[in-house]
Amino acid sequence: MNDNEILEMDETLDFLEEEAELGMIDEDIVYPQEFLPTYETIPEGASMARAEQADFNGKHDSLFFNDGVRRIDFVLVYEDEDKKDFDKKHTFQRKKRRREYLEASLMKMGMALEATRSVVDDKLMFVKVHMPWDVLCTYAEVLHIKLPIQPNDLASRPSPWRFFSCVTKHFYPSEDMIGKEADFFTAPFEKDRLEYFYVKDQDNFFTPSMRSRMAYYILNRAPYEIRGNIKKFGITKLLDSGVYKAAYPLHDCRFNVRSTELGSPNERLLLYEEWAHPKSFYKMQPLDLIRKYYGEKIGIYFAWLGFYTLMLALAAAVGLGCFIYGYHTQEASTWSKEVCDPNIGGAIVMCPQCDLECTYWRLNSTCESSKKLCIFDNFGTLVFAVFMSVWVTLFLEFWKRYQAELEYEWDTVEFLEQEEQPRPEYEAKCTHERINPITRAKEKVPYTACGRCIRLSLGIGTVLFWILLILASVVAIIMYRLAVFFAFSAKLRAQDLKELEPFKEYVTPQMATTVSASIISFVVIMILNILYERVAIWITNFELPRTKTEYENSLTLKMFLFQFVNYYSSCFYIAFAKGKVVGYPKEPVYLLGKYRNEECDPGGCLMELTTQLTVIMGGKAIWNNIQEVLLPWVKNLIFRHCTQAGSEKVIPRWEQDYQLQPIGKLGLFYEYLEMVIQFGFVTLFVASFPLAPVLALVNNLFEIRVDAWKITTQFRRMVPEKAQDIGAWQPILQGVAILAVATNAMIIAFSSDMIPRLVYYWSFSVFPYGDHAESTMSGYINNTLSIFNIDDFSNFSRPHNTPYWFKNSSTCRYRDFRNPPGHPREYQYNMQYWHVVAAKMAFIIVLE
Repeated sequence: MNDNEILEMDETLDFLEEEAELGMIDEDIVYPQEFLPTYETIPEGASMARAEQADFNGKHDSLFFNDGVRRIDFVLVYEDEDKKDFDKKHTFQRKKRRREYLEASLMKMGMALEATRSVVDDKLMFVKVHMPWDVLCTYAEVLHIKLPIQPNDLASRPSPWRFFSCVTKHFYPSEDMIGKEADFFTAPFEKDRLEYFYVKDQDNFFTPSMRSRMAYYILNRAPYEIRGNIKKFGITKLLDSGVYKAAYPLHDCRFNVRSTELGSPNERLLLYEEWAHPKSFYKMQPLDLIRKYYGEKIGIYFAWLGFYTLMLALAAAVGLGCFIYGYHTQEASTWSKEVCDPNIGGAIVMCPQCDLECTYWRLNSTCESSKKLCIFDNFGTLVFAVFMSVWVTLFLEFWKRYQAELEYEWDTVEFLEQEEQPRPEYEAKCTHERINPITRAKEKVPYTACGRCIRLSLGIGTVLFWILLILASVVAIIMYRLAVFFAFSAKLRAQDLKELEPFKEYVTPQMATTVSASIISFVVIMILNILYERVAIWITNFELPRTKTEYENSLTLKMFLFQFVNYYSSCFYIAFAKGKVVGYPKEPVYLLGKYRNEECDPGGCLMELTTQLTVIMGGKAIWNNIQEVLLPWVKNLIFRHCTQAGSEKVIPRWEQDYQLQPIGKLGLFYEYLEMVIQFGFVTLFVASFPLAPVLALVNNLFEIRVDAWKITTQFRRMVPEKAQDIGAWQPILQGVAILAVATNAMIIAFSSDMIPRLVYYWSFSVFPYGDHAESTMSGYINNTLSIFNIDDFSNFSRPHNTPYWFKNSSTCRYRDFRNPPGHPREYQYNMQYWHVVAAKMAFIIVLE
């Protein structure tokens, strides 16, 4: 297309826009073909050698137009309606008109386009987009992109680890493959001051990631339809409506084959070899190359994930040590020995734990679960809880320091103030005028102050409704636990259940109830997640945040509040509610006046909390890996099989990338969310499960490489984005860290049996609760079980069936600190109860 044709097209488009604004264009009119873009192939005057090279490049990993000169900065894909076999003329003409108008707008804005048909499916058309030098300079200034002005001649500070370089170099990417990036002083680009910038080569002055970012900015603001005073624009809406099937920047080569194109950096291949390949699992991440290829937003995520995993190594080592200590001391625990002793635990008859259907049972039936509880409920757990309270604070403070270093090195310190632009969806709705309270200048906004209040109120109300829905599901699961516990108590402790005889020591009513309820809770969590995700996105779109950062922060807060309640509510119930308000056998406490509250095992509810955490953490990790790895791989495999693509050697670069999976609209949101939820499990309830950091460490070592493999080999290249930090996740992590100190203190105080044991152990000289005259745990079990006269049962609670071995007994035992029958304050709390409560409160205050 020559200059006269471009000028004529510009004038015609201006005329069409003026008519559209006056409402003179009918929406069914198809614009004349001479006013629409005519796609270019090989320009006039090109030599035969250049033509041959263009043909060669077009069949291989070329990143250029057919002329071999102009770089492809973006690719648009659509389905040619003329190749369709069925007739929906009006819809297809509408799509075609919108597409042609958008492409004409792009060319009017200075971009060059070139179309080519697919070599695999002749219905598909690929539109290659190129940004000439003048357009690059214009939009680099619009976006305030920082570019080099001169090489950095300041001497760098020597590394303190340089003396160990002979050893540490093996744990870093190979310098022969990934060299150190040149360091420059930078400044926001200004077109009028081009001579001050370090321009050695115009073709390489703007990196491919910068070019793709600017192209995407233009695509999001190019109009595709005008109706009256309403201008519709943005590639996103055209993708949603099916006008285009895909829009993406190109990978620079295949992930496992070096490009034959002259001057190709092969950065994708380098990332695969030194980062995503399983053989490089022990190496540090090449963060500078990740940032250069995928942008700062991807780079900061992997930097955070790597730092979190490194810090987890220390927590995992201490947690594993506590687990090993508990495992080796479980047989030596005095109180678990007393539970298992036939003469002590076998002689203690416990009261029924539900009404009518449940019966009496011997304490030694919980022998195996008591031994397992000793692994997690010991003095080492107390030390670990204190350690994790310190660890979580150090993690956040060290991360802030490391993040500040990355901001300086990656030149993003002033990003939010200088470079971030309003979202196109926000700009499209700016129809109201107001006076800026700061500058006193007129500006356009999408809604009035009243409209903003309505939008925010609706969003907050919807989030609260869904949180209440989760709480309702938690109450439903509690109802299930109560009902099933009664059934298991009646069946599992029945003497005639011979088929469970080998497992009777392991399958207790509490354990069977906890495992089944945990699985159901996990299924409910996954279903609610899927439903709420759509609701949260709809609410955030309705609120219409101004910038993408504001959009992501708003969505992040909504999703995390929901996920927090969804994932952790059942754990909070077991840790702080179950077994705490149960009354005593004569006057049990009922939920909703009908269901008798659950009781814990004589050793407490800590083992049940551990089981709950194991099921949810394990199930979540498996489900996420299926979603993130297996599904994209299977989809790509099916797509290649269905299209019969054959060898990639004859398929051009843009079509190879189209066969990959698209990146979701939310990008890294779910990756962050997955890790922050895991961070909550590791910190909030770690006192009940010292192995949580170990499991998280193993998961994250795989997560880093799996995420790297996934985005490098299975997904199209992401549009590079700038980011200064991890955004709204930072204050969320800070809030979780503060809450973790409180929850771990309360787990030790209220869910664990640690404080009552310590009170019993040290009370011999002041409050002799037992018969011991020295610091010992002997007699502890008998001391923590109160006595109940079976004649005091109400008719509603008295068990129907009485075991033959209990016929001549008149009392049973229950877990509490209450006065025995016949005491002046019968069945009321005794003094030991108040001493234990005081010790628990003192422990929480001291630990805080």
